[in-house]
Amino acid sequence: MAHKIEVFTSPTCPHCPGAVKVVEEAKAKLGDAIDVQILSIADPANRDLAIDYGVHAVPAIAINNSLAFIGAPTLEELLERLE
Repeated sequence: MAHKIEVFTSPTCPHCPGAVKVVEEAKAKLGDAIDVQILSIADPANRDLAIDYGVHAVPAIAINNSLAFIGAPTLEELLERLE
């Protein structure tokens, strides 16, 4: 079963592109082992989901429905968390 990765972003966040890039690098490396969703908190439904996860800042990354990172991890940190 693939790991579910949700990246919460904001259109005005200067750090969000870095988090998206790291997750995209992980996807390139792991392929179908991960399912990635990029979710802008500008969308009210995504904002509600972020609140449910306890997200207070972006970028934030949830893995398998649990908040894993606030801020952009390194590729190594993300891959380690997925093991």
